[in-house]
Amino acid sequence: MIKVEGVYKSYKLPNGKRHHVYRDLWLTLPGKTNIGIVGRNGAGKSTLVRLLSKMDQPDQGRITCEGLISPPIGLQSGFLPQLSGRDSARFICRIRGDDYKTQAARVEYIRALADIGPFFDQPTQSYSTGMRARLAFAISMAYDYEYYLIDELTGVGDESFRLRSDAIFQSKRGRSSIILISHSLETLRQWCDVGLYVHNGTVKYFNDINQAITEYKKETA
Repeated sequence: MIKVEGVYKSYKLPNGKRHHVYRDLWLTLPGKTNIGIVGRNGAGKSTLVRLLSKMDQPDQGRITCEGLISPPIGLQSGFLPQLSGRDSARFICRIRGDDYKTQAARVEYIRALADIGPFFDQPTQSYSTGMRARLAFAISMAYDYEYYLIDELTGVGDESFRLRSDAIFQSKRGRSSIILISHSLETLRQWCDVGLYVHNGTVKYFNDINQAITEYKKETA
């Protein structure tokens, strides 16, 4: 379970004013349940994911979680540009405390799943956006988390990659939660059980992903 309690979040604008994304946000997210997030561009979906992952901190309030949350996996995933994919994978393995044998096996798993060929040994600054997303996906899936945060990733890659991704998601269903941002409503329906609708600084929880999608479609109609 993730609890968001009285969270405020704002960002400073170039003119010195502040843009308030959330004011006094309260939310409870269940465990072992796939959660889809819908809302217009700029509504605060990615901000919510960054807050949940602790990559960003609230101005006020707190977020607590029973279990481990993955770093956000998505099209904007960042790596040290001078490191190769292999070195990036090794770096994560080291900070996670893997011994040499475990690290070697995990890096090989990441290489095979990312499936970016010789680019795995090239600096990530040479990668396309899709390659970076695939590497981020492979690194995160190499570890067991209670919550996987995924921001607009599922359309990346060819049919073979999508089939492997789907198989991994299916294997984690019932053991972990996937929190998924996607503009593909069919993808949300396929993978998510419940939904969050983000609108005007509010986050509304629905017990059925279809209800969240219906609410979102009213806004965009």
